[in-house]
Amino acid sequence: MGKLGAYALENFAPVFPRALGLHCRAVGLVSGGRRSRREWLLQSARLAAGLPVALSPLSRLAAAPLSLEFGSAQTQDVPTSAAAQLFTSDPTKYRFTRDEDQFLEELERACFQFFWDESNPYTGLVKDRSQADGSDSRNVASIAATGFGLGGMCIADLRGWEDKKKIRERVRNTLRFVDTRVPQAHGFFCHFLNFRNGERAFQSEVSSIDTAIFICGVLTCRAYFEDDGEIRDLATKLYERVDWGWLLHGEKTLSMGWTPERGFIRSRWDSYSELMMVYLLGLGSPSNVMTRANWEAWTRTYFEFNGIRYIGSHAPLFVHQYSHAWFDFRGKRDKFADYFTNSVIATKVHKLWCLEISREFPDYTEDLWGITASDSARGYAVWGGPPPMGHLDGTVVPCAAGGSLPFLPEETLQVLRTIRSKYEQRTWKRYGFVDAFNPLTNWYSQDVLGIDAGIMMLMAENARTGFIWEQFMKNDIAKNAFTRAGFHAIPSSEPVAAPKSPIPPGYPVWSPQ
Repeated sequence: MGKLGAYALENFAPVFPRALGLHCRAVGLVSGGRRSRREWLLQSARLAAGLPVALSPLSRLAAAPLSLEFGSAQTQDVPTSAAAQLFTSDPTKYRFTRDEDQFLEELERACFQFFWDESNPYTGLVKDRSQADGSDSRNVASIAATGFGLGGMCIADLRGWEDKKKIRERVRNTLRFVDTRVPQAHGFFCHFLNFRNGERAFQSEVSSIDTAIFICGVLTCRAYFEDDGEIRDLATKLYERVDWGWLLHGEKTLSMGWTPERGFIRSRWDSYSELMMVYLLGLGSPSNVMTRANWEAWTRTYFEFNGIRYIGSHAPLFVHQYSHAWFDFRGKRDKFADYFTNSVIATKVHKLWCLEISREFPDYTEDLWGITASDSARGYAVWGGPPPMGHLDGTVVPCAAGGSLPFLPEETLQVLRTIRSKYEQRTWKRYGFVDAFNPLTNWYSQDVLGIDAGIMMLMAENARTGFIWEQFMKNDIAKNAFTRAGFHAIPSSEPVAAPKSPIPPGYPVWSPQ
């Protein structure tokens, strides 16, 4: 194990040795604890909570090499002038019609039903996935899905979807159980857990990002149920127990995670992705371990597509969504970027790219597009673009649009309504949309994934009312984090965005050759 692993093991919570003794079928999934979270997702998809059986070799899901023709004039269907048309309206000012709002109400409520039915009422842990029709016996939970579920409890209480006393009791049960029974290392939790007893499942890593999603849900409950002393105190305890310095491990950037078998995962949160929530939670901590230097240490790579520039990542669309589910980036920026507008641009670019590749996949149209990490006919796929990554086959992923509702409300809503109207019999079940489907091959996932239902539920509510943003930002933690990271309000006279924003000197750029 080495000195580092031994040190970390010595600082584990007393309940963890029981989990370490768990004999699990998923041996060596993290390849000695040295893989990144996305590589872990690809491998764990073989076993996690019983994914579809017919899985392809992992190499078939690896990121595709950059195409030399990507975005070039030879393959361009969308005129370059589209860049100038991206920002004709402010998405934050869009108002849904009564019919549109009712559609989103049905979507949110169906997603919430997953978190209510597929969480253990005694432990509060939420299943990683379930059959979309609700008939499911799998017993693997994820700490991230549990965090999304906590956000959903606040929405359900607000909208009266369940008995208010039962909702509060479910929240209390979750916080109590995670506080006292779930294995943790320096306040960080394992990615996958046993649904019934909280023990580590699949030898999964102690995950920084999945813990961050859980803590965001915890803090949302702390703000919303502020009159409940037990919820408030447990939420504060869970947040303040997180040791951010441990995960920095002597560096400026955070490690993606840790395993008791091999120590820290080599991959670090060192370039733009869903990482912003992790750093901001650390910056908001009263421990003052993290500083602005940590926030500024990760790279912001500029991508260019058909003349449109934005900060991006060689990763699926969800990297532009997750941090925005909780932290309200609207109307503010740091020294580098306006990240809300950046996600607007990235989402629009993703749509334009889907339209470009419609030559190969004709199901992609103005009203049907969106690819992000999801189930596929070959198993779990980490795919998307631009640039293209993964074994693309024309699959449509509802949460690509659903998780982007605040960024392109009118266009993403049209996608969701198209899916419901044209493919309802196969795509709409008890818990809302199935995770993914392919109209070209007539393949439809049978499952709902907690994190995918969760991002749709929270972002739909944010697009409608800003409720999750409002509640989460009540926490001084969130406000302090933005201040310490150097955020400031954008003057009203400053344009929302420029179609081709300048790139700060010395910053890396990716663009097709």
